[in-house]
Amino acid sequence: MKLRRPLLMTCTLLFLLAECAPVDKAAEKKVEKKPKKDVQKVIKPPGKQPKPAASKPKPKATTTPSIGGPEESILSQVLQRGQFKKVGEILTVSAGDVLDLRCKGRSVRWRYPENVEEDEDGRLRIKHFERYSQLLVVNSTAADTGEYGCGSYLCDSPECHGGEERMGKTFIFITDPRELFVPTEDYYEVVQLRTNRPSLLPCQVTNPLAKVTLHREFPPEDVAVDGVHISFDVKKGFIIYRPHPSLAGSLYCMAELNGLRQISTKYMLIYVNFPSSAPKATIQSSVSSIRAGESFVVTCTVLGEPEISVDFAWEYPGQKIGRPPYVRESTNLVRRGGQMVQESESSLSVDGVRDVDEGTYTCRAQNLQGTTTVSTHVTVLPLAAAAPTRRAARTVQYKNSGK
Repeated sequence: MKLRRPLLMTCTLLFLLAECAPVDKAAEKKVEKKPKKDVQKVIKPPGKQPKPAASKPKPKATTTPSIGGPEESILSQVLQRGQFKKVGEILTVSAGDVLDLRCKGRSVRWRYPENVEEDEDGRLRIKHFERYSQLLVVNSTAADTGEYGCGSYLCDSPECHGGEERMGKTFIFITDPRELFVPTEDYYEVVQLRTNRPSLLPCQVTNPLAKVTLHREFPPEDVAVDGVHISFDVKKGFIIYRPHPSLAGSLYCMAELNGLRQISTKYMLIYVNFPSSAPKATIQSSVSSIRAGESFVVTCTVLGEPEISVDFAWEYPGQKIGRPPYVRESTNLVRRGGQMVQESESSLSVDGVRDVDEGTYTCRAQNLQGTTTVSTHVTVLPLAAAAPTRRAARTVQYKNSGK
């Protein structure tokens, strides 16, 4: 009996272990499946997937074009069909080529050298389209060298003159190996050396690479170009900033490029001492009122810079009936305030005054800078009562003494 109990207990224990084994496997399977279900819910939950954050659309970049800037210029050159190039400050084209420019915008206005406009061969052609305008110069020559430009309105309406006008310009060199200077019909050109502003010798070159110098014809010598008193602008020519009498005479420019040397038109420089302002005139009459039959003088005086010519003109009442004027003019150097000034005078004499000579006397003094007008008024008095004769006077005296 003692042996059976342990065996029975052992069998019972084995039986329980056998029954428990499948239960444990099922539990393990259930435990393994739970994480899969949980993972599926996290990764792909049906109908509850969060929407990605909507990306805000980037605002379109709007640039305000700078007027006249090369990047945003409204002026471009057509190189060939479908190829365009924004033009800069300088553009070089060979003589004989077709110059094709486009200007963006509406209501386009073109600017170009006078030689192109005055040409009678019809080489200039301008066509306006809806959003741009075209300028064509066929058979271009060295004389077409100069500044080209356009102005337009950038808007959608055909009539948009109320908007802001855009401008574009460029200087175009039409190079010709036979012409280093822009051709001109003048053999001599007169240039005034005015003391009040710079003077220009317009010897324009057709190629910006040409070396240009300045020379005097008589006596033959080189003129120094130091960049202070005189400088050279490849688009304009020589600029004389400080005119001086020593520069007066016949001057010319010389250009040299690739072994070719040419001279320009000759310029006859005339020195002009230009006034700094209009004349400062004063007027004075010898009398303010005068009796008929007498004479008077009205004087107009200008004090100004030496060597400045002054022209006088008069208006007076006697002009209405054709009274001839008696005018005398003079110019003298006088000292005023410790310095020498030029005194210019014009005197109008009126003899045998009549009633028609009463009124306003006006003097106009003019120089190269402007005109000044001054006036004065003269009154004509009636004739005095005639004086009694000697006999009548004695009679009066006698009568008076008798009383």
